[in-house]
Amino acid sequence: MLDSLRQQVYEANMSLHRMGLAPFTWGNASGIDRDKGLVVIKPSGVPYDALTPEKLVVVSLDGVVAEGDLRPSSDTPTHLELYKAFPEIGGCVHTHSENAVAFAQAGLDLPAFGTTHADFAFGSVPCTRDLNRREVQHDYEKNTGLVIAQTFRERQLDPMAVPAVLVRSHGPFTWGATPEKAAENAGVLEICCRMAYMTMALGREDPLPRYLLEKHYLRKHGKDAYYGQKGEGK
Repeated sequence: MLDSLRQQVYEANMSLHRMGLAPFTWGNASGIDRDKGLVVIKPSGVPYDALTPEKLVVVSLDGVVAEGDLRPSSDTPTHLELYKAFPEIGGCVHTHSENAVAFAQAGLDLPAFGTTHADFAFGSVPCTRDLNRREVQHDYEKNTGLVIAQTFRERQLDPMAVPAVLVRSHGPFTWGATPEKAAENAGVLEICCRMAYMTMALGREDPLPRYLLEKHYLRKHGKDAYYGQKGEGK
C-alpha cells in the first residue's frame, strides 16, 4: 500500500538522520495521500539504521492503523492535527535538533535577522504557548497539534509561507508540500536557529527591514519568482 509515498517518507526520515537533526530515535517524518486520507509515518522508537520502507506505518486521519505491524510514532496525533489544519501540506517532520530546541525551551520566536531566513520563511517562526496541565494530561500529542494550529490562526500566519513552528519547551515541527520538502525545512530551520543565536549573542535585536524580507522571500517563492532554473523546484 502506498509504495511511492512509503519510499518518500523513508527517504525523508533518513535525511533527518544524515543531517544530524534526529539523534538516537528523536525525530520522525510523515507524508499524506490526500485522496486516500492516509498518512505514512515512522514507527515509534525504531533506530534509523534499522528502518526500512516496509516498517513504516500507515494510519488514517482518525489515527486508526491501516497497515503495519509496528506502533506508529508517538507524535502521530500531532502530525494528524497538522494535516487537518493545513490542507496544503503533504509532509510533516518533528525533530529535537539542538538549536531549534534551544529556542523552543527559551520560549522565543525565531526572528528573521537576515536574508538566509527570508529565503526560507516570510517572517519570524513562532513559538507556541505552553500547553496547560489538562492539555498535557489528556490527549497530549493531539493537543500539541491543536496548539500549533491555534498559534497560526491567532497570528494569521500562512503555513506555506512560514513552514515551521517551535513548540514551547518541546521542539520544532516543520512541513512542506512533500515529505522531502518538510525534511529540508527542518534542516534550514536548524541552521537559521544557529545563526540567530550567534546574531543575538553579538547584540542584534531588530529583524531585517521589511522591504528586504519581501525581496528575498518573493524572489524565491512569489508568483514572479526568478530564483533557480525553469522547470525545477524553487
